[in-house]
Amino acid sequence: MRQEHTTRRPCRARPGFVQTLAIASVWMTAPVVLSGCVSAPVAQAQAPTEVAAERFPAERTVPGTGTFGGEELAYTAAFEWFDIAGTADLPGARLASVSYVADKLAGEAERPVLFAFNGGPISPSLYLHMGALGPMRVSAPDDLSAPAEDFRLVGNPGMPLDVADVVFFDPASTGFSRVEEGGDPRAYYSVEADAAQFVSFVKAWLKRHDRTGSPVFILGESYGTMRAAEAAGQLAEAGMAPAGVHLMGQAVNIIEYAQRQQNIISFVVSMPTLAAMGWVQDKVDRKGRDFDTFVADAKAFGETGYLLALFQGNELPAEQASKIAESLEEYTGIPAAWYLDNRLRITKEQYRVELLKDEGKVLGRSDGRYVGTDPGRDPSGVLESVYVSSWADYMDQTFGIEVDDTYALNAPVNGLDDWGWGASSPFGHFDYSARLKKAFDANPDFRLVVGNGYQDTMTTVGAADYLVKQSDWPADRVKLAYYPGGHMAYSVDSSAEAFGNDVRDWITGSGDWATPPGE
Repeated sequence: MRQEHTTRRPCRARPGFVQTLAIASVWMTAPVVLSGCVSAPVAQAQAPTEVAAERFPAERTVPGTGTFGGEELAYTAAFEWFDIAGTADLPGARLASVSYVADKLAGEAERPVLFAFNGGPISPSLYLHMGALGPMRVSAPDDLSAPAEDFRLVGNPGMPLDVADVVFFDPASTGFSRVEEGGDPRAYYSVEADAAQFVSFVKAWLKRHDRTGSPVFILGESYGTMRAAEAAGQLAEAGMAPAGVHLMGQAVNIIEYAQRQQNIISFVVSMPTLAAMGWVQDKVDRKGRDFDTFVADAKAFGETGYLLALFQGNELPAEQASKIAESLEEYTGIPAAWYLDNRLRITKEQYRVELLKDEGKVLGRSDGRYVGTDPGRDPSGVLESVYVSSWADYMDQTFGIEVDDTYALNAPVNGLDDWGWGASSPFGHFDYSARLKKAFDANPDFRLVVGNGYQDTMTTVGAADYLVKQSDWPADRVKLAYYPGGHMAYSVDSSAEAFGNDVRDWITGSGDWATPPGE
């Protein structure tokens, strides 16, 4: 398997597959029909225990070569099964995983291991695998209206294999992973139990590969950031605190971007995202400012005049409300009159529909750079469809494994009420950040990255900034990283490169991490 080649792959249907897809890289998104061609298993909504075990692929390893971080490396790619023992409350599980171990560095017992996974809840890790952290990645055309056929599968120099071995985790009920026969998959349908399964997997992988002394780094995306936070706390309590956690598209302070009318903070933290989308669509008043300055000004306005106005609510004088509405029009492109008619509030979902309404167009949900004409569809859904199709091709050509109707893109989680989020009453608080504090306290070298795409409406740069500002984490061990693009910002080639460099610096403690605060 050579990593250097570049191919064009048509998006094609496969026997036993249908043209639908759940956006499984994001949290709590219902299945939707996407534009373009997509391969998604018919069986994804079946109970995982109904699939015959003998239909699943056997373990296998293959050699590969590629250039990562400027270094040419030979590596071993492995498709493996890990049997996780059950407990009194949780059934055992058989977990499928793909990992990459650099050959010349395989004997280094203390070489870092990066464990990566996506969100949901719950989904397999194919999106990070094909988008950012595998030896091959999907490269999206600059033309955002291009069909799936124009996407390319290319070598991925951003993969951090030069500094860490990379392991992808698929929780039971996703991908090929399943609970043991007769077990109830729903036993794992909670943040705590889901993270416990991952912790068991980490221990099993390290033991099998004689890597129990290796520093463990965890990278989770979307809902996976909740798993990463909880798992970091569990590992710390077990005496094996991780070396670092990366929250990409963080959902750790999910209440701040969920947007209900009375949660004024959620509207404030959405300002940078609305400004970034309005900028891309050329609907805002730039006043000669570049992108970074414009978004920074929108953020500053949100945290000062806008926040105060929302706090005053019905007591805000009409003259001041008009001035705030004019500023909102400047930064978002939505007319001031609209804001005055809607209590100075616009949700991210409303913004997607309103900004280009006069043109009969709607913005993407997972990536607000994309534009479509059907409000019922996410025009940025083409990204997920191509990742899924490319994943099937990659597994076939690399391992000889068919991604067929036994492969689950998402677990059959039945809405919000089917998942245990951790709060037991209306007064409960989902304080997932406290679990990260456990890791900070247990490991003085623990490093945390919080990353996000500017045009992501589901998890926002403002909420990420607010998370860090309101935490009690050591400031010198936390970094924020923002990228052009949406929920999977690494779909943008330049963002994928920046993301790879940031992951590499995070693991090695180099780059900005090597610079003391204030210097």
